[in-house]
Amino acid sequence: MNKKIYNNPDIYVIYIPLPNNPLKNLNCYVVKTPDKNLIIDTGFNLPECFKALREGLDELGINIEKTDLFLTHNHADHSGLASKIMKKDSIIYMSKVDYDYLLYSYKNLWIEIDELYKYEGFPIEELIAIRSINPAKVYASKQPFNAITFEDQFQFYVGEYKFTAILTPGHTPGHSCLYLEKEKIMFTGDHILFDITPNITNWPFVANSLKNYIESLKKIRKFDIELALPAHRNNNMDVYERIEQILFHHEIRLQNIINIILSNQGLDATHIASKMQWSMRGKHWDEFPIHQKWFAVGETLSHLDYLIIEKKINKYLDGGLYKYYLKAI
Repeated sequence: MNKKIYNNPDIYVIYIPLPNNPLKNLNCYVVKTPDKNLIIDTGFNLPECFKALREGLDELGINIEKTDLFLTHNHADHSGLASKIMKKDSIIYMSKVDYDYLLYSYKNLWIEIDELYKYEGFPIEELIAIRSINPAKVYASKQPFNAITFEDQFQFYVGEYKFTAILTPGHTPGHSCLYLEKEKIMFTGDHILFDITPNITNWPFVANSLKNYIESLKKIRKFDIELALPAHRNNNMDVYERIEQILFHHEIRLQNIINIILSNQGLDATHIASKMQWSMRGKHWDEFPIHQKWFAVGETLSHLDYLIIEKKINKYLDGGLYKYYLKAI
């Protein structure tokens, strides 16, 4: 299923199903011009996703030989079908930072993340169980693909239309939005979502993912945007208002963590996560699916990193686990 959402350039959205995932769908955007086309993000490496993408492109009459691909970031629901839908010599754009992480994911990235989670109190048996069900890993592209990598403010053309890639690290270390300046259109990827809040987790080799994300929100706030196109769900409000809402959300979450540590000095990150407020329809922590616990602990860790760097809390290694304490004033 596809829907036209803009004229000149002609922009369509193909709704790619994400089976058994709370995100429900990926909004795959297609920019169609007489000279060349552009696909923005792909969906999981799953038959259901490939079928929807292939049928949507066929309905639009898209010739892959005349089509480039822009990946907002390295998560599997955005990059999983890149090598399958594109030709070997196709142009695929991806930020250098996220492309490097993508290549590293075929080597030691997941091993390093598992080791990190062990020190943060995540049960080893659940880490073992999640290896076969974590969509971030299981539905990724099965093989690396070549890409044209870029830094901030990289520009390219699709037909007569000039696009600018804006680096917005936070959700991933090299997440990027895509901007049509003349038309005042911003493809926000997962940087700004409108009826759910993007997951901000900690990453190997990144000191403060949350601070990066907050700075990236403020960066996008400076752009002139009349139409913001997110990668999931709907855009049902003003983008600048949404940015303020997300900033406030993280202020509340940081205070929530401080309050938990104040009442429970010496907890590990997993136990802190279990006491936090999550949008899981009233479910108790023990009822969370394992992969949702995994994402929640990652989000908790990014906030703990932020509070440590802001000198609000300390952490100490105790009995093979990191324990968190409110810093004495």
